[in-house]
Amino acid sequence: MRLNRFFGNFDFSNEVIKSPDKDLINQLKNVLRLNNGDEILLCDGKLNEATCFIENIDKDEVVFKIIKVEKNKKEFEQELILYCSVLKRENFEFVVQKAVELGVNKIVPIISSRTVKLGLKQDRLQKVIKEASEQSGRGILPILSDSRAFKEAVEDSNDNDLNFIFELDEKSLNQVKIDFSKHKKIGVFIGPEGGWSEEELKIKNAKFKIVGLSPFVLRAETAAIAALACITQQFQ
Repeated sequence: MRLNRFFGNFDFSNEVIKSPDKDLINQLKNVLRLNNGDEILLCDGKLNEATCFIENIDKDEVVFKIIKVEKNKKEFEQELILYCSVLKRENFEFVVQKAVELGVNKIVPIISSRTVKLGLKQDRLQKVIKEASEQSGRGILPILSDSRAFKEAVEDSNDNDLNFIFELDEKSLNQVKIDFSKHKKIGVFIGPEGGWSEEELKIKNAKFKIVGLSPFVLRAETAAIAALACITQQFQ
């Protein structure tokens, strides 16, 4: 049976865990209709997860009793960072949700020369990340960075072992022979609806590879999901 999973600042060193988290209490009582004795999974965001049963729940506090603590072994060995141009609210939230499900470790919203939408609701995106992490069985909560300019993102990506920037009419990722096992930190750059500018594609950096995905013109959110899916398939 698949247990409901919840992330939080949990300490698994004690057999009993108490939480006054109102959102968690509401989720357990009023949304999932769970009762005393029901089992759930608590995650600390550091790969530790505890199978627990609800010992007591009321409007002010929920008490859990730990049955066992284990390590989450689903996370990839490689660290995957998505640098995605800021999109319309619902489109960017969709990208964030699916990126988490596909295994990214960090999401960096970027502002390129053709980015139209600039503002982001960080609190809303953090909620999307948490819910997607719980739903997909992640062992960590991916990090959401503050928005940054394209040039700043490129500078930050110098710490990565390898970076892909996706663009139309370039050689596909499948045609680029790469031993992914040799690259532990990988960046994925996805541009806005209008695509990258010529200046942005003039990256003089040996760690960058400009690659394509499809002969068709993809929406930015489609490109992000397709790119991440193609890359993570190489990790397994």
